[in-house]
Amino acid sequence: MKLAFSTLGVPGLPLPDVLRLASVHGYHGVELRAHPEEPVHPGLGPGERADVAAEFKAAGIELVGLAGYARVAAPGDDGPVIEEVRRLVDLAHDLGTPFVRVFPGADPEQSRESADAIAARRLGTAAEYAADMGVRILLETHDSHRAAGDSIRVLGLVGHRHVGSLWDVMHTWLAGEQPSESYAALSPYLGYVQVKDIASAEDTTPLPLGAGVLPLAECVEVLSRHAWDGWLCWEYERRWYEDVPPLPELLGAGREHLSRLLNESA
Repeated sequence: MKLAFSTLGVPGLPLPDVLRLASVHGYHGVELRAHPEEPVHPGLGPGERADVAAEFKAAGIELVGLAGYARVAAPGDDGPVIEEVRRLVDLAHDLGTPFVRVFPGADPEQSRESADAIAARRLGTAAEYAADMGVRILLETHDSHRAAGDSIRVLGLVGHRHVGSLWDVMHTWLAGEQPSESYAALSPYLGYVQVKDIASAEDTTPLPLGAGVLPLAECVEVLSRHAWDGWLCWEYERRWYEDVPPLPELLGAGREHLSRLLNESA
């Protein structure tokens, strides 16, 4: 498995500084938060996109994926949601990364059946475009569909190889699933895995890896047992918790913790 971190942990940091952090602390890749607040987002022009791709190549760091904010199960017209996903796919294609992240984002008042059908319809439509661009759309285990079992209801309806899953281990744990259950459900669809740590189900303030309650060792063990060789990406949510310690201070110890779990699982 290869190690990465998300720029959600270093909000607004210029890309050269992000890549420098990855190199210095021994990470193989970076997930970019694709939001207008950030240096890299779908509003970039062709020249700017080419510059971003060149910076990654020069640094020897891989761009794992783009973390977008399209909510594919949300109520409303399909058109704007599909267009948002397509813009993410275009950016991913231009930057040379294989994945874009989307959220479910269903409204609490929607029925489960309605939310699943809306998400599947939109993802199925976007999948054909993503296939032409050589990009996979990953539905994150999050919000209205935080359990793996929730995600695969949608993914099973879509049935397209360019739509898969991003496993956020916090959300499946909060949903009451064991890592072995989550992996068994998601493995046919799995793009990559987001790891993190928190104090408790009631307090999801981000902590250094290994300092909280999430079953990271069990997750890594399950992945290793099944010879999964994709990305482990640390998503440290400092954008939403500005009082927590800065991610750059934690990256070295975080990489060591994940490396130790990988060695132990092997």
